[in-house]
Amino acid sequence: MDKNETYRMLVKQVESLIEGEDNTMGQLANAAALLHETMGWWWTGFYLVKDSQLQLGPFQGPVACYRIKHGRGVCGTAWAQNRTVVVPDVEQFPGHIACSSESRSEIVVPLHGRDGNVIGVLDIDSKELATFDDVDARWLEEIARVLECHAFK
Repeated sequence: MDKNETYRMLVKQVESLIEGEDNTMGQLANAAALLHETMGWWWTGFYLVKDSQLQLGPFQGPVACYRIKHGRGVCGTAWAQNRTVVVPDVEQFPGHIACSSESRSEIVVPLHGRDGNVIGVLDIDSKELATFDDVDARWLEEIARVLECHAFK
């Protein structure tokens, strides 16, 4: 199965997994688990905006940073710029926050509330260089839209 087909399947699975459920943390936890297990990434999870910073939410993988400031690192940059950020080599990203030296590439997708403001990010790390591309960005943005509609209503 090619990457587009895998993502198409994941969008449907995330929709059915969270539809009708009102436990936002549970929805995010199961979405992270589904993405992580299906794609085999090294770290998959969410940071949520609280008290003017990103705070660690549900995730799969090794331990992570608890808090990230606005505009700092890949997550803080995606939040500040309100756009998906794909980083082929985290060592080349100015201000990268190294929660672990094993992270080599990263993608971060903003999540939006009803008012359009960023309320969190989906953060995914890989131990391999250049893991993520435009295909990943497009489909992960679609999964973010599903989560916004169901988990953050």
